[in-house]
Amino acid sequence: MAMKRHADVTWKGSLVEGSGSLDTQSGALKDLPLGFKARFEDETGKTGTNPEELIAGAHAGCFAMQLSHMLAGNGTPADKLDVRADVTLQPAEGGGFEIVKSALTLVGKVPGLDEDKFLEIAGKAKASCPVSKALGAIEVTLDARYG
Repeated sequence: MAMKRHADVTWKGSLVEGSGSLDTQSGALKDLPLGFKARFEDETGKTGTNPEELIAGAHAGCFAMQLSHMLAGNGTPADKLDVRADVTLQPAEGGGFEIVKSALTLVGKVPGLDEDKFLEIAGKAKASCPVSKALGAIEVTLDARYG
């Protein structure tokens, strides 16, 4: 069964002077501001969201869920998984910008599982996570620690 999810963006004006807002199907994100400053100038992330931040959230969430499923399937459910995804946007050759990397960082607490097996399962989860697969055009890395 195929499932579809959607998000809606309304944009007004040019790239630099314009602004937009984003709404998601679930309503979890509503009237979330988008703008040039939030994407290209404000490293604090306080002026609104941007596509890279949304991709990072999707990747971290998907990976955590995939790993959780695989650990439970191994008979060793996680007590806690802390996942961060850092998505890198940089100038592209010939102009414009491109997303080049999503770096996952994981700290996991999994009773009854040794570190080597944890790292093995985490690597499989990274490779099989649907968002990792969707990001196949860029570098996807994993730095996993057993905590």
